Amino acid sequence: MEMIFVKMNLYAMWLFQEAVGWDPLSLWRQMGWPARIVVIILFVMSAWSIGVMIDRWLAYSAARKQSRTFAPLVAGALREGKIDEAIRIAERHKKSHLAKVVTAGLQEFQAHGAGSMTEEMVEASKRALARASAIVHAELKRGLSGLATIGATAPFVGLFGTVVGIINAFKGISTEKATGLAAVAGGISEALVATAIGLFVAIPAVMLYNYFTTKIEAFDVEMDNSASELVDYFIKRSTASAGGKR
Repeated sequence: MEMIFVKMNLYAMWLFQEAVGWDPLSLWRQMGWPARIVVIILFVMSAWSIGVMIDRWLAYSAARKQSRTFAPLVAGALREGKIDEAIRIAERHKKSHLAKVVTAGLQEFQAHGAGSMTEEMVEASKRALARASAIVHAELKRGLSGLATIGATAPFVGLFGTVVGIINAFKGISTEKATGLAAVAGGISEALVATAIGLFVAIPAVMLYNYFTTKIEAFDVEMDNSASELVDYFIKRSTASAGGKR
């Protein structure tokens, strides 16, 4: 009995393949224009999401790589009290998220003459570092909202194509006055293709969005730690400078 059921399924699959064809060109020809428009929209969404993925991957890789070389160099310059040298080092690492934040803090420190810092000056430095961190955070998140939107909406766009395909399948039954596979093959192919493409677009978008969000959270922690350490450095330096003057 089981062998008969398996043979019947294989025969049905063979009939569907013969009626529709599995190659993309045959599937495209079987589709009506509503389903084709859905597929075109999904391919545009896929191209957009792939572009965002590549752009963010390159940006995060460059930020990580440059930050690894920037951190020890700027730490050495600050230990020696070379603020100008530290700023020049930061300007050479323009893709580093840490360099962008540190530059803002160092420039604010220089604006106060690098002397004894009052509480208001410390707060001004903190605000400058906070602004720089917020700007860098926004830069790191650029494009991710679109990626999240594509991940959330692509299955529903595919579902719309599925509905269109099912409607065409029933239309085929009405036109052919029959319920055989040939009458519904075109509509079923539209439904299956739209569903598959919608999932194909959405799944990578959601996975990469979650991955990039985790990366941004790690970058935020690094920027917060660097900003805190820089404020501590300013306070220690100004205290040392005030003690030396005495």
